[in-house]
Amino acid sequence: MKPFYYNILLVCLTLGMASFSDPYQPEFAVCTSVSNYPLLKATGYTYVESNVSYLMPDKSDAEFQEHLDEIRKLEARIISCTSFIPGSLPLIGPEARHDEAVVWAESALRRAGMANIPYIVFGSGKARNVPENFSKEEATEQFISFCKQIAPLAQKYKVTVVIEPLNRSETNLINSLEEGARIVEAVDHPNVQLLCDIYHMMREDEPASEIVKYGKYIRHCHIAEREERTSPGTKGDDFRPYFKALKQIGYKGCVSIECRWKDLDKEIQPALFYMREQFRSL
Repeated sequence: MKPFYYNILLVCLTLGMASFSDPYQPEFAVCTSVSNYPLLKATGYTYVESNVSYLMPDKSDAEFQEHLDEIRKLEARIISCTSFIPGSLPLIGPEARHDEAVVWAESALRRAGMANIPYIVFGSGKARNVPENFSKEEATEQFISFCKQIAPLAQKYKVTVVIEPLNRSETNLINSLEEGARIVEAVDHPNVQLLCDIYHMMREDEPASEIVKYGKYIRHCHIAEREERTSPGTKGDDFRPYFKALKQIGYKGCVSIECRWKDLDKEIQPALFYMREQFRSL
């Protein structure tokens, strides 16, 4: 019997060592058309990330059914939808249109739930931009108020809204993880959390240590290179400090490329290889 138990012990130790030595790797996605999902899957990506317009918040369920059919046909796994609130529905200032924006938001969240999409990205820089001569404090309160209105709707449809800090060339409200985390804390609802976008962090010279500092709120991640928002590996940006921070907080979510593709078909495989190699080097 001793050889039998010895062999079992040896197998367990071998598996344990292999598991321990396996490099940390999150899942990866690309922001592109859902129709490109088969290409992404064949390349090694787990998810596609779409735009809220794909959910057709201002259209009928009958019209949206065409997109549900496409998702089922392709067996597409959609991690998230970006561009939550259009610029035509301002959330900030004396012309804020919260009532209409809530109607839009509920439609988008309901459709996300129907399509089993777990996240909605709340970037929407134009919609949340603070008008000139308008109080920043009042603007922040308006944004928090809107988030509090949509939080129970997100919960109802089993979707998490992730607030995306943007660089100052795109909006003047919520430009850092710290500012985003303060909104999350003020809303105080499990279905309103935080996104870290490595491109925007680099544009704002925001250190990777902020990911560690506010990691408990981070549910999703975007990435692109700093200077021209190119795909990872195009210019050789070093993402390892940010990847190390994600590893440090035990991030198990998705890293989604949101960039300006020059040639999607040719760039997606090298981009994935580049990110995986930088993660492996940690």
